[in-house]
Amino acid sequence: MGLFRKEKTPHGATPATTKTRHQKPIHDPLSMSRRPSFGQWLKATWLDILTMAIMGAIGLGVYWAKPAPARSFPVTFSDGEIVWPEYGYPLRGEIVPIWAAAMLAALVPIFIFLVMQIRVRSFWDVNNATIGLLYALITAAVFQVFVKWLIGGFRPHFLAVCKPDMQRARTMGGYNNKGYLQLYYTPLTSALSMPSGHTTAAFAGFVYLYLYLNAKLKVFSNYHPAMWKLIATYAPLLGATLIGGALTIDKYHHFHDVFAGAVIGTIFAFSAYRMTYAAVWDWRYNHIPLNRGIPFNYSMGQAELTDAVFTRKVGWGSHGGSSYGHGHHGHGMKSDGSEHMHGAGYNNGSIPRRPVGEGVRGEQMV
Repeated sequence: MGLFRKEKTPHGATPATTKTRHQKPIHDPLSMSRRPSFGQWLKATWLDILTMAIMGAIGLGVYWAKPAPARSFPVTFSDGEIVWPEYGYPLRGEIVPIWAAAMLAALVPIFIFLVMQIRVRSFWDVNNATIGLLYALITAAVFQVFVKWLIGGFRPHFLAVCKPDMQRARTMGGYNNKGYLQLYYTPLTSALSMPSGHTTAAFAGFVYLYLYLNAKLKVFSNYHPAMWKLIATYAPLLGATLIGGALTIDKYHHFHDVFAGAVIGTIFAFSAYRMTYAAVWDWRYNHIPLNRGIPFNYSMGQAELTDAVFTRKVGWGSHGGSSYGHGHHGHGMKSDGSEHMHGAGYNNGSIPRRPVGEGVRGEQMV
């Protein structure tokens, strides 16, 4: 009956640890340097997938709901002149349909993410970039449909779509004694103008791509890049601006609708990028995807994927870090704790840089 017998632990031996029912199992975080199995990835991402599905369902429900407010509006003066000419434009076909704007805002960035892997070659970079893009697109879309549902406004072609019957308007009862109440509920959503859904999607997707390209090409960093990188980085912003501007040509939106959509999309693009990458503007870190289970070490002593960039100039993308001197798992650090400086113009055997003017009085620096 030695099964339940209490035995002494040998001297120097480590007592065995037992897990009680109140203790939660400790799971090691996934390494960013290795591609996980599908099960590991799903276990780390399932909550985001569920949240995206719920937010998408909410967005579609609000999109198809009837507008919440009922707006009153005058049509003509006594002489027949239209009171608000900005609502009297004819109905035309859309230059860029909403489905096309959404597809471009999603598929073009994802295509660029995949092209970047020619050099980056990181599953987690594609994962974080795509997940962050979906963060921006979905949350911005839900945000704008709520504003459109509760605030709305008349489109430039509102009168052409609603075609109010002036004979009924002149009667004592009018339209249900409340103006043109039922005219707001049309399949063409002519009373849902602000903000622009086209522009929200375009700026959410393409501003996010702009931030990604800036990080991977190191346009604003520690060296003078080629001009084509500047053009490539700002090309997505041109695309988003053209999509929004087209809505003022086909008169589906007013300028302020387009501007509001651009602001909403831009805010969510910046927010989503910072959630999935270590920085937005700091060129030392903005290319590094964040780990879900480990806090990022900004001292760069043990950071992973410091070489996850497309450019190969001045030491960027080489094993061991960038020209800033941060390394992969400690590489790039001298034994005395100072940093190696990689790339053109740096000598790895040189002494570490010091702040400008260190040890010099202010009047001597003039």
